[in-house]
Amino acid sequence: MTPRDRVKDALNHRSGPIPIDFGSTAVTGIHVMAVEALRDAYGLDRHPVNVIEPYQMLGLVEEDLIAALGICTAGVPGPKTIFGFSPAGWKEWRTPWGQEVLVPDAFRVTEKGDDVYIFPEGDLLVPPSGHMPSTGYFFDTIVRQPEFKEEELDPEDNLEEFGPISEEDLAWIERETAIAAATGRAVVSGLPGTAFGDIALVPAPFLKHPKGIRDIAEWYMSTLTRQDYVHKIFEKQLEYALANLERIHAVVKESLDVVFVCGTDFGTQVSTFCSPETYDSLWHPYYKAVNDWIHAHTTWKTLKHSCGAVESFMSHFIESGFDIINPVQCSAAGMEPAILKERYGDHLVFWGGGADTQRTLPFGTPDEVRRQTRERCEVFGENGGFVFNTVHNIQARTPVQNLMAMFETIREFNA
Repeated sequence: MTPRDRVKDALNHRSGPIPIDFGSTAVTGIHVMAVEALRDAYGLDRHPVNVIEPYQMLGLVEEDLIAALGICTAGVPGPKTIFGFSPAGWKEWRTPWGQEVLVPDAFRVTEKGDDVYIFPEGDLLVPPSGHMPSTGYFFDTIVRQPEFKEEELDPEDNLEEFGPISEEDLAWIERETAIAAATGRAVVSGLPGTAFGDIALVPAPFLKHPKGIRDIAEWYMSTLTRQDYVHKIFEKQLEYALANLERIHAVVKESLDVVFVCGTDFGTQVSTFCSPETYDSLWHPYYKAVNDWIHAHTTWKTLKHSCGAVESFMSHFIESGFDIINPVQCSAAGMEPAILKERYGDHLVFWGGGADTQRTLPFGTPDEVRRQTRERCEVFGENGGFVFNTVHNIQARTPVQNLMAMFETIREFNA
């Protein structure tokens, strides 16, 4: 059985060895510090780790580490990072915590004291769009909300980043998809323009001079107080997205197995950002249109990312046509694994939830990690429908002995 077969069995709710994903998306990755620690623990060649997504300082999981960890997926990197420059042309950079890494050639930063500031498209002549505090291990978005008058708000300002996919980006996706497919692992890709209101993207850290509503708090309020404005954005965004989907499918065809549609978070630790009724009126029509097109024209499975306490949204995600839910934050209120599996396991694949990255993995003992990992495999893995990943990305300073305990437990469980 190939790694791709393992994933396809899980996607189709067939029993078998639990497949593993780390590194295929920006929400299933590993921090560069942890990548380096894992390489050392497995006795692999020591060299600077490539930072493939500077925003969260995610590291490239190379083929030798993929083999050591038993990873079954291959990601298709986007043509641009979240800061708007290509993940290509590598140079050395020393992080504030002292790690030597490789960053894209257009990675441009300045330092003020021990703080680091990064610039959109690597342009030092415009205000920075990201900030890494002296005690931090990744960048926070700098909100650059322009002043506006309510009567002058124009949805086109929030559509600046959307439009027909360029020939250059289309060629990138075609090339990178072919490279991923050649690995024999399941191919996972993001889709341009389908992230309706993703709060990581609303501030537009990739734009030099963003316009419209770019403040996170203001955007959340707009989903309640300016719904007509948001609908106009989503309607035009959907128009672009469907046209781009057709062009992307024409070049990659069925080489993709999973597409990451949207990362909009609907949950907090204890509740939700909006009611299910608001979800149904404001997001559902656009998600449904994207998922319906994909299911009508391709064999791809669609993934919805939402952190937090979203048990009450699960049936709505299903109605919207999503096949997969990630990251399955079991520590949030109402997100007990057995309940999720019982209620929604026939319709949703759980991609994540394998180990808690807030408490158990960073602060627990190896035995606690083993116990939780085995329990999650037993619950989520029953009758298929589970791809092992942690609850979101593996963070900096996670003890490597805990990471080793997690991977060893998955291997033992599958054996």
